[in-house]
Amino acid sequence: MRERFTGRVVLITGGAGGIGRALARAFAREGATVVLAGRDESALTEAVKEIRAEGGHADHVVADLTVPGDAAAMVAAVTGRHGGLHVAVNNAGILGATGPVTDVDDDDWRAVIDVNLTGVFLSMKHEIAHMRAHGGGAIVNVSSNIGVHGRLPGMAAYAASKAGVSVLTRTAAIDHIGEGVRINAVSPGASDTPMSLRPGESRADRDERLRAAIPAGRPSDPSEVAGAVVWLASDESAYLVGHDMVVDGGTTA
Repeated sequence: MRERFTGRVVLITGGAGGIGRALARAFAREGATVVLAGRDESALTEAVKEIRAEGGHADHVVADLTVPGDAAAMVAAVTGRHGGLHVAVNNAGILGATGPVTDVDDDDWRAVIDVNLTGVFLSMKHEIAHMRAHGGGAIVNVSSNIGVHGRLPGMAAYAASKAGVSVLTRTAAIDHIGEGVRINAVSPGASDTPMSLRPGESRADRDERLRAAIPAGRPSDPSEVAGAVVWLASDESAYLVGHDMVVDGGTTA
């Protein structure tokens, strides 16, 4: 196995969830020290135990990226404990309430934007500040194929937030590549995680629904999304700047 991230510290927000946990395991298997960030300390602790049981190096930090100051404290905790920050994956996100635009509650809209878009902005702001002062680094933001790439009815807040992440990524990439900070995004489609399930829907019913909607005939495994992110963060993609890689089985092709 290649260990492309030996000696590197990787921060993953939303690190205890389906894709976040797959990301953490993938980077740990490549030799990284991974730090998982999120709001649920018990879930973070469990994810760290899984990685350590596989022989990986992992830690966690509790952070709510909708709380002023938490993004700065998160980066400070990572760098203070581990001596640096080389890669950041901004993965934290929520689906939020769904429904037609006119029926979306103001607070529900605000909650989705705060987590999915403003949380990424605040995380990047402090990640970039550290990286550019310490020789550079790589950032991958997790967007979605629902946003600039495609839309679904009833998902205005989610689509708007993820479209914002895609555009924010491209803008930040050209702002900071000259300072040694390389920024890209990945836009997954439906993945085999709880977020892809409708209320009361079984996995079997979900898979049947998605077979007709996804040309590949199935949702992605979270490890397939993780593979794309690991590559985007690696030196193998060193000339890729401001790219938004769609990983959705051909849904928006």
